[in-house]
Amino acid sequence: MVPLRQWRTTAHLVGHARRLGRLGNSNTFSITPCVRSSAGISEAADYCKDLVRKHDYEAFLTSQLYPRVYRPGYYALRAFYIELATVKEAVSQTTLGQGRFVFWRNAVKDIFKNAPPRHPIAIALHQVTQNSHLAQYHFQRMIDAREEELFSPTHLTVESMTAHAESTSSTFFYLILSMLRQESAIFSHAASHLGIAQSFATFLRAFPFHASKGVMVIPAEITAKHGVKQQDVFSKHATSKELEDAVFELATIANDNIMTAREMFKETGGKVPQAVMPLFSAAIPTVSILTRLESVNFDVFHPSLQVRDWKLPWRVYTSYYNRQF
Repeated sequence: MVPLRQWRTTAHLVGHARRLGRLGNSNTFSITPCVRSSAGISEAADYCKDLVRKHDYEAFLTSQLYPRVYRPGYYALRAFYIELATVKEAVSQTTLGQGRFVFWRNAVKDIFKNAPPRHPIAIALHQVTQNSHLAQYHFQRMIDAREEELFSPTHLTVESMTAHAESTSSTFFYLILSMLRQESAIFSHAASHLGIAQSFATFLRAFPFHASKGVMVIPAEITAKHGVKQQDVFSKHATSKELEDAVFELATIANDNIMTAREMFKETGGKVPQAVMPLFSAAIPTVSILTRLESVNFDVFHPSLQVRDWKLPWRVYTSYYNRQF
């Protein structure tokens, strides 16, 4: 997953959305129930695929591991995830962000009433709900968590940050398990920990961006313990022993969650069933972030962390065929 600063709607995507009736202008959404056609569904699916490909490189990379029949559903769900995650950065006022979440809250209700609005992601999501049994609760949970970010972008405790990760990244994986018809206690437990690790690692990689906005992504209980001076971090944009210790602690928690997810497959020697391996391949980019952080002594401002890992495709595919993460 790329840092949020790289997530922007392109002119191509906006134009594509207008053809589907999504936008009157860049901030206006149509809530009129759409008349679906095979062409409309196909364009909606293409829109979602383009959105993921352009703005979430790692998700698009792992999407290639899914059987073709599930890829449109994956793109729809991931596009929804990206759409929610970028609201905070896309609006200039909190009230505008709230308006977008109201739209999506209503859109999800309409999707489950078989009357999706004229929005490409909504159209694609409706198609997924027709093919898979997805819980409406999971969509609402993700919306609620992202809306909370508008008002509370920081966390006081690790527990609070973990709850947020479970409501966003982990919940996305629950939806994927449902789409794959592979729901089980073991898979859900492993997916929950993977989601937490992915969320924490992504925040650490995007640390410089958030710091430039005056936002400390590491929970206050950790920064306080290590004596991190937040104003120095925001003004100097440079590492320090205190900050590296705090980053190390949060990265360790993320790594512990990866290890816990792996433990769920210890009875099979760490081998993951092929049917869910595409989902758990998402652990490889997360492990890559944590490994690269360690290689620069947990200096979150190190320029190398913002350069794409050219070995990642090979690692993802190797992991997939070995059925291990």
